[in-house]
Amino acid sequence: MKIVDLNVLLYAINEDSPHHRSAHAWLEEALNGVEPIGFCWAVILGYIRISTNPRIFPNPPAAEDVVSDVRSWLSSDAAVVVEPGPRHLDLMEGLLEKAGTAGNLVTDTHIAALAIEHGAGVVTFDSDFERFDGVRWSKPSA
Repeated sequence: MKIVDLNVLLYAINEDSPHHRSAHAWLEEALNGVEPIGFCWAVILGYIRISTNPRIFPNPPAAEDVVSDVRSWLSSDAAVVVEPGPRHLDLMEGLLEKAGTAGNLVTDTHIAALAIEHGAGVVTFDSDFERFDGVRWSKPSA
């Protein structure tokens, strides 16, 4: 399984992004593939929050269109909603201690802990995942 990070979803819909082509192609290929693609609620909620924010996107899509995107992704046979397990907080704490910080890395730490719990990798454009020992991550490539 590969857990998708928020930046991949945002780049996949933002045609102005230099990463749009690779993010969009990877997401489409992944959703039509056989390997499970993990979505966590922090990423889903972040996608809805950021993609509909007019301070970030000058002409943001309507909330119902964004929710429709999410429904479409989750309806794929490859899609899996990943949830924290009983070790989640302990894993996050260990990852935060080793990274030596929290703040802006908390959501990344949550995703990294999910990846460890589920034996998954993370697909992201965010090199901050290098900070987390034991987490396999890769950039989207189609």
